[in-house]
Amino acid sequence: MSFQLHLSAVWHLPFWLNTDTITKYSKSTTATTSLYQRIFIPTGVHSHRHSSHILLKNCSSKKELYQILPLLIKNGFYNEHLFQTKVISLFSKFASMGEAACVFDHVENKLDVLYHIMLKGYARNSSLGDALSFFHRMMWDEVRPTVGDYACLLLLCGENLDLRRGREIHGQIMTNGFESNLFAMTTVMNFYSKCGKIDDACKMFERMPQKDLVSWTTLVAGYAQNGFAKRALQLVLQMQEAGQKPNSVTLVSVLPAVADMKASRIGRSIHGYAFRSGFESLINVSNALLDMYFKCGSSRTARLVFEGMSSKSVVSWNTMIDGFAQNGESEEAFSTFLKMLDEGEKPTRVTMMGALLACANLGDLEKGRFVHKLLDKLKLDGNVSVMTSLISMYSKCKRVDIAASIFDNAKDKTNVPWNVMILGYAQNGCVKEALNLFSMMQSQGIKLDCFTLVAVITALADFSVNRQAKWIHGLAIRTYMEKNVFVSTALVDMYAKCGAIKTARKLFNTIQERNVITWNAMIDGYGAHGLGKEALDLFNEMQKGAVKPDDVTFLSVISACSHSGFVEEGLFLFNRMKEDYGLEPTVDHYSAIVDLLGRAGQLDDAWNFIQEMHIKPEISVLGAMLGACKIHKNVELGEKVADKLFELDPDEGGYHVLLANMYASNSMWDKVVKVRTAMKKKGLQKTPGCSLVELRNEVHTFYSGSTNHPQSKRIYSFLETLGDEIKAAGYVPDTNSIHDVEEELKEQLLSSHSDRLAIAFGLLNTTPGTTLHIRKNLRVCDDCHNATKYISLVTGREIIVRDLRRFHHFKNGTCSCGDYW
Repeated sequence: MSFQLHLSAVWHLPFWLNTDTITKYSKSTTATTSLYQRIFIPTGVHSHRHSSHILLKNCSSKKELYQILPLLIKNGFYNEHLFQTKVISLFSKFASMGEAACVFDHVENKLDVLYHIMLKGYARNSSLGDALSFFHRMMWDEVRPTVGDYACLLLLCGENLDLRRGREIHGQIMTNGFESNLFAMTTVMNFYSKCGKIDDACKMFERMPQKDLVSWTTLVAGYAQNGFAKRALQLVLQMQEAGQKPNSVTLVSVLPAVADMKASRIGRSIHGYAFRSGFESLINVSNALLDMYFKCGSSRTARLVFEGMSSKSVVSWNTMIDGFAQNGESEEAFSTFLKMLDEGEKPTRVTMMGALLACANLGDLEKGRFVHKLLDKLKLDGNVSVMTSLISMYSKCKRVDIAASIFDNAKDKTNVPWNVMILGYAQNGCVKEALNLFSMMQSQGIKLDCFTLVAVITALADFSVNRQAKWIHGLAIRTYMEKNVFVSTALVDMYAKCGAIKTARKLFNTIQERNVITWNAMIDGYGAHGLGKEALDLFNEMQKGAVKPDDVTFLSVISACSHSGFVEEGLFLFNRMKEDYGLEPTVDHYSAIVDLLGRAGQLDDAWNFIQEMHIKPEISVLGAMLGACKIHKNVELGEKVADKLFELDPDEGGYHVLLANMYASNSMWDKVVKVRTAMKKKGLQKTPGCSLVELRNEVHTFYSGSTNHPQSKRIYSFLETLGDEIKAAGYVPDTNSIHDVEEELKEQLLSSHSDRLAIAFGLLNTTPGTTLHIRKNLRVCDDCHNATKYISLVTGREIIVRDLRRFHHFKNGTCSCGDYW
């Protein structure tokens, strides 16, 4: 027997059913007897005072309702409208619309109130189609809709972004004479706001003969939710001028607008108003303040607000965890997560996603695994958003294999996990895997969006192949997504990383609405190409517009100054960061300044800068200092820096190699041997030089000294001939970095560096005049840099080399870096 039939049988028991049968039925439900016997009142009293009414009034679950139903039948209340109304209302409350409909359908002489309760239930618990279907039945039964009926339908239309049906409901409101009803028109405003039609919402507001606090607040929320933050703030001022005093809901509505504008000063004023008005103690207001302070970059103030809260909800904890993680304080985010667990607060999926974001930012696999195990234990891992967070975390922790396993085992994937998995491959240098997954996504008919393209573009940016760059740009145009700010920004970044800096600038100029990331991408692109003046000019242009520089902007422009030797300009910008924009320098900014000073040979100034830093110097700062010492052959200071560096991370092989190279450039071979011996004992290895060149849809990889390429004999033979030609042009091999080897062998070792092999292959397999694009995983060595200048001269080719740090454009015997790299 179906559940609906079962309920129908209970509700319409025949009059001949005796008490014994009823009692027998009622005892079949667990604990039914104990439930109603403890407050049973003898029959003969008014129904509204009967125990059944009291039980219904205090009923808190569907299970309890089923225990009460036999008592209603036993006492003959199943035909009373009071009880019918209450039972239908409770089934609706417990999202059991099938049962509610079963009771409703068998009620004779239905009162209008039952229709209103049912419609409200459908609107809350069913689809928009089901709610409208019942509404049409209600109209057929000639039940006049109330304002509340229209309100619940409009709310559902807004949630479903169904503008057409919402407009129809709006029309019925007007034709039924509710156009002057304040509640009805406020609901119409809210509907249009939800559907993104804020202008229509504003028109409704202006036509209202009377406006109360709710209508003002609804419009404020509408503008804030639709991205018109400044207008939302203006409305709050206007409502006060109109005599309406903002309440807690108004504050919660306008604070997101403050957060969007990053207007921390206005936010503090609102905070003061909340304190004076006694709203600060309300959890929803405090939570909105937390979110606002984090998005304004004031995590310290957010922490103070949180610590001052007398009671905290799970939303409060989630806001703190996510806020810290989004503001780059991931250690603090994870500590807050652990504190939340210690205090017995049960985490939600949102909590776990915030914790996973912190682990991803930290690149901490151990912490990430801990959160993953907790997810399994709490059975919160079945959600698509959680799965996506896991994929992102493992990808950023360099375990893209685990991320791929989670992705492969997931069911009912939306396009979001596809996008994140493609991006995960891209971030880990797995370009082929990213492109293969993208092809699979297309073959399975998964809808592409702007984030899909951004993920693929990110992969191709790392690939540095112009042909592929043009292909994905063409796809963006064909899918009408090239105007999307995220896609266009990614394209700018990609072209810059593919060596096509002029194309990147042309594209940048066509973008009408640039965000801060767009500006940063172009400035950073100029810096990577050694175009410091262009980077500074663009930064100055940016300052004249509405988009404010952020900490990444300053990092990019200071780095550009470093690559071009603009020391004074870089120091000036570093000081302006805090003075003019209130941006606290991070360790990356300190590293950039050390690099700026050190690269220019101002080693004492760089070292003094490190000593005076307000934060403890990390590996990147000392690494930049050691690199400067190597460039300028300052062994004494370099050893001092190396000692401090190895205290922080003794197992980082790259810095050991840097120290050994510094010794080698100063012909201190005994110390070179000492460093290499220490590396061998610790199991540290030098990263082999690797260069890539693309030819006819295939990427060719070359390692220093390798002979496994099919054209190896031809390449080495060509390099011998090319070596003679560049020597005739003035090239002199720099063999000082090689020891205990005959001079002729030294030259052979230098000519077998990976970038030379890639260049030779490119020259042999392309037509004269073709520009070569080479990608190298390490910094270009001094000798290869000098040799490539002469190769560009004798071959008449332009050779673009992208190394670990920057681009070198070799043409006619010169390099774009001006030998300053």
